[in-house]
Amino acid sequence: MIMNEIIMKKRDKHVLSDEEIKFFVDGYTKGEIPDYQVSALLMAIVLNGMNKKETNALTMAMLHSGETVDLSKIKGPKVDKHSTGGVGDKTSLVLGPLVASCGVKVAKMSGRGLGHTGGTLDKLESIPGMRIDLSPAQFEKQVNDIGISIIGQTGNLVPADKKLYALRDVTGTVRSVSLVAASIMSKKLATGADAICLDVKYGSGAFFEDVPNSVKLAKTMIAIGDSMGVDTRAVISNMQQPLGFAVGNNLEVKEAIATLKGNGPADLVELCLEAGSVMLVQAKLYKSYDKARSILEKNLKNGKAYERFYQMVKAQGGDVSYLEHPEKFANSKHIIPVISSKNGYVDAINALEIGEASMLLGAGRAKKEDSIDYASGIVLCKKCGYQVKKSDVLAYLHTNKDDYQDQIKMVGKAFVITSKQVKPEKIVKKVVE
Repeated sequence: MIMNEIIMKKRDKHVLSDEEIKFFVDGYTKGEIPDYQVSALLMAIVLNGMNKKETNALTMAMLHSGETVDLSKIKGPKVDKHSTGGVGDKTSLVLGPLVASCGVKVAKMSGRGLGHTGGTLDKLESIPGMRIDLSPAQFEKQVNDIGISIIGQTGNLVPADKKLYALRDVTGTVRSVSLVAASIMSKKLATGADAICLDVKYGSGAFFEDVPNSVKLAKTMIAIGDSMGVDTRAVISNMQQPLGFAVGNNLEVKEAIATLKGNGPADLVELCLEAGSVMLVQAKLYKSYDKARSILEKNLKNGKAYERFYQMVKAQGGDVSYLEHPEKFANSKHIIPVISSKNGYVDAINALEIGEASMLLGAGRAKKEDSIDYASGIVLCKKCGYQVKKSDVLAYLHTNKDDYQDQIKMVGKAFVITSKQVKPEKIVKKVVE
């Protein structure tokens, strides 16, 4: 096969064969096809799309580009969860222990943050001593013993996605339903779960701002999962504003601890209950979402979910005294208020702007090699629907950097304040099966 002919075929809106897709994925992964040719093909895919058969073939080629994980030694139903990324999204820290406390096995491999979205691994590593590099044997034993472990992905898991995503990130080819679906599902299917619950977000801080494209992405991923015999469902959730109040690593861990102790923000709690209900039904522990939800609510109140998080952190070397006394977490040198300039009601909070400001304060990475300041970030004081008076504090910036004036302006602009109160949208728009 000739790569140039494959590029021209997709440029001219023709359907690529399974063999052509496998050829370019394998060739690029092995370094036999150069960046510039794959960049051209990716742009042709973004502009002209892929059909269902092409998207499945791309997913399979990426899935089999490296190792896969065998979870057969883990007893019981294994359900994985994946978020398409958001600002203040500490859902895995709450949802994983919550569903594990109900009897579902959560053997989760997560990633690090890049750009305006935070990474679960970075948040966990803000707990002193916490290890995310367990061996396969340690991982299996922990999930069998306590029902949950969250670790980093193995080095050779879906290497095609690592190379393709890095290229997409710098060539303006990230926002394609087929490319996003293949990227996510190749990784999720490689980790060997029996079922997958997807948290597909829409809004200013998400891949797609509108609901229709987010639903289209969800249905595309569900079709891929179903084609592999893996029960895949999706929760469509709102990222029009940050999730919860905290944005930044140890700030989000503290909010997750509070949530597991029954004192979490309403939107985070609701998302975890909705997604958790789906996961318990997928695990065949309950037949209805309502019954599953009632059990989740109970375990959030009676301390069982927090106990499971405590056990996971302890098993992975984390200092559990920080869970018992969250005030032990390091504070930033500067904690700066962002003040409202007028009276009114919060109509919207641009999640992308908040996420980027948090990154610039030190909480995230602009490039993969950047280091993270675990104490930095932003804590919101107002959310959509809240009344605001002139001189009220909208948010606090946390940073160890001495230059933060631009971030004060960014966060102030992110808050849209209007004269009339608008009822905020529900956190969960719908569940797609």
